[in-house]
Amino acid sequence: MVFDNVYFINGTAYAGKSTMVQRLAEKYDGLACGENYHDRLLPQLSKAEFPGLTYTRDLEDWHDFIRRTPDEYEAWVDRTSKECEILELRILEELRAEKKPVFVDTNISIETLKTVARHDHVLIMLADPQVSVRRFFERPDREKQFLYRLILEEPDPERALENFRQCLTRINSQERYDCFLHSGFQVLLRDENRSVEQTLAIVEKAFGLAR
Repeated sequence: MVFDNVYFINGTAYAGKSTMVQRLAEKYDGLACGENYHDRLLPQLSKAEFPGLTYTRDLEDWHDFIRRTPDEYEAWVDRTSKECEILELRILEELRAEKKPVFVDTNISIETLKTVARHDHVLIMLADPQVSVRRFFERPDREKQFLYRLILEEPDPERALENFRQCLTRINSQERYDCFLHSGFQVLLRDENRSVEQTLAIVEKAFGLAR
């Protein structure tokens, strides 16, 4: 099963994946499956089948989310990534009949991408592993600011913040970065001096879309 009309972008946080997916879809009259596009299936998921994804859906006290140890956080991320892959493949199967190109900010693993994607339809975008740790709360998005407020509400905010940073460090390790870097797919490294338009041109060329 190979998705001939789908272009996949995987990699690390803060590398520009979501921006590229949106820009490509706009330019080529395609469909954009942005970050966590599988969330539309979340309400109907079984807790027994998808314990990772339903953990946040059914969470009663979000302070429990930020209090987890790095081991617990990493295990949840790994489990949830596998569950996301299942849902993404379901959605992409539904989109198989679409005549338009589909651009995906994906959670699908490198191993699975090698079986479901054309090699020239996969791009890995990478930022420094520590960028996500240093800049996690700099983004104005609602979810990150919500977590930051929870941390400030903890009895010892500094300790809570350090614990959460350790969780982020664990899932943004050099080892995970290297797995992407040496995946065998095309790789694009983040360059702060490169404009969005320049990055878009590189991505287009990688996918063979450049006109």
